[in-house]
Amino acid sequence: MDDLGRMRGRPGEHLNLFAGQFFFGREPSTVRTLLGSCVAVVLWHPQRRLGGMCHFLLPQRQRPAGQARDARYGDEALAMMVEALRQSGTDPRDYEAHLYGGADTMPDQTDLRLNIGERNIERGWSLIDHYGFTLQAIDVGDRVPRQVRLDLGTGEVEMRRCQGSTV
Repeated sequence: MDDLGRMRGRPGEHLNLFAGQFFFGREPSTVRTLLGSCVAVVLWHPQRRLGGMCHFLLPQRQRPAGQARDARYGDEALAMMVEALRQSGTDPRDYEAHLYGGADTMPDQTDLRLNIGERNIERGWSLIDHYGFTLQAIDVGDRVPRQVRLDLGTGEVEMRRCQGSTV
């Protein structure tokens, strides 16, 4: 069974990722996403000019044997991206990584403290370390949504904090 969540792009296209999706490669022109409690890990190989981004909803799950991987879960999304970058003949240690998101989008809900954003941040951080990526930039937590954009022509990563407190 195929993995779930891998996106494809065309030259010149501006690809928008939603929760549970990821992209790795040279095309399209840009990949971007909007984050609340979700987390995005952005990867860039400066010499090979390859990059990618995943947008995960939850840190992990117990996956039954034989069930397809799903990019909604951080551990599975990063595993799929690492598989793709290794298929391209590159090594995770040669990539710059960025970690964004994990906002507390329901700060006033004291009766229900799932800490999804915080758990996503912790998982993203541990996966970056586990695979040996070089952490380049981080902007996580707080109560604000973020927009993230990767330019696949230059490797420039732009992160912007949005107005308001929820996505």
